[in-house]
Parts: sequence; C-alpha cells; structure tokens
Amino acid sequence: MNSALMLRRFICVNASATLSSAAPSPKKKPLIFLGSPQVSVTVLEALFDASSAPNSSFEVAGIVTQPPARRDRGRKVLPSPVAQYALEKGLPSDLIFSPEKAGDEAFLSILRDLQPELCVTAAYGNILPTNFLNIPLHGTVNIHPSLLPLYRGAAPVQRALQDGVRETGVSLAFTVRKLDAGAVIASRSFQVDDQIKAPELLSLLFSEGSKLLIQELPSIFDGSAKSKAVPQDDSKATLAPKIAPDEAWLSFDQEAFVLHNKAGREHELKS
Repeated sequence: MNSALMLRRFICVNASATLSSAAPSPKKKPLIFLGSPQVSVTVLEALFDASSAPNSSFEVAGIVTQPPARRDRGRKVLPSPVAQYALEKGLPSDLIFSPEKAGDEAFLSILRDLQPELCVTAAYGNILPTNFLNIPLHGTVNIHPSLLPLYRGAAPVQRALQDGVRETGVSLAFTVRKLDAGAVIASRSFQVDDQIKAPELLSLLFSEGSKLLIQELPSIFDGSAKSKAVPQDDSKATLAPKIAPDEAWLSFDQEAFVLHNKAGREHELKS
C-alpha cells in the first residue's frame, strides 16, 4: 500500500482500532503537531529531537497534515512534506492524519481519544474550529512568521517584504477562533536584509520559531505561559492575505523600490 493511501486510513478505521497501536506512553505528555509544507518540517524535527532527550516530558503522539495532493513536475499524488518526513522518521502511519477539514467528526473522535495535552501548529493550512480547540488540555499554540499583531494571515512574510519592512520576526501565540489573534507567549525580532527573498526569510523565521517553541514548552505544559502571555492590541493589527495570481505580474510603470520589494516577495514572478 503506498504512503498516500496509508495517510488516509483514519477515515475508515474505527477509533478503538487506531488507539490500540496509538496509545501514548503514560509517562510523557502527548503532543499533536499540525503542519504541511517543507518549512513545517523544521518545527517537527525540533520536536522529535526534544522529545527524544532523556529528560523530555512529552512525546509526539500524532501528526495532522494536509491530504496527499498532486505535486512536483510529475504531478504524482504525494503526501505532504510533513507526512513524508514523519514516515521516514518511523512514525506509524495510523498516527498521521489528513482530514479534509479539521472539524471532521471522525477525526475529532480519534483526536479526543488520543487525549493530547497540547497541539502545535506551523503552517498547517486549515482552519481550526472551536470543537478542535477545546480538546487539548493546555490549548493550541501556533508559530507565526511575523511580529503579531502585524501581518495576521496567510502571507505574512510576502506582505512584509512587499511593504519593504526593515524589521520582522516570529511569534509563538495561543490559537483562538479569530485569525492569528491569540495572546503572544513569546516573540523574536530580526532585521531584514534588503536582498533576502521570501523562501529564505520564511525558512529562517520557522527555524527560529522552532527554537522559541522548545524554549517555551515547559511553561506551556505547567500552565504558566497562559498567565504571562500578552494579549494582542487589535487596533494595531494588520492583515496579510494570500497573494493573488494577478499580483505576481511586474509592471515596469511602477517605481523601482516597488519592483524590488515584489521581486523579494515572490520565489518566481511573471514578467
């Protein structure tokens, strides 16, 4: 059976069958990771490494990712980079979930039975409903590549480069129903090199975000993170919507600095 089919098995297996091979160690706190693209792999790798340390108090009890999709030039149906990495690390396929929506009741039933103490998201790419957010004991935290409340949304790095910012960063925040609006546990800022491109900056921010996450996990698990987390000032929020296809075109009627910022924003631009 190929890995793409294996990833979708949760839809047809019952929860008790899954749990028979999925029950986390009683000595460690179960953590569920949600992520999909290559940049998310950095975070998952950091979690696997930290969980294998002799004094670790948690384990990665499951992965949630986008369903297999057609990717690469051959247009083959392939698992997400996060799913592929998890399989390569030896995580059982029945602990890798790819629901069409995070609110699917079949999926939520299995998640409840796993009894996660914490969920961590990093570029998962799916909206988390209230009935998901109510499951983990210590909530859900998200690594967001901006200095929240700035650049809430799907394209924070691209929009920041488009605006020509000189400083950006990464935030670790609790997830709430409102988009990227949860209290911020910690953040780290960086100066933006005017020659950097979006893929490079995105990789840097998720790498630093993974370090921030590992640093803050003890306070999240003991509950103190909730008391120290800083609520966002909604009046200072800015939005970072997904880049529309027509925004990818370069118009040489625009000023040079605008073209420069757009070129930094996109990995490939039409001209």
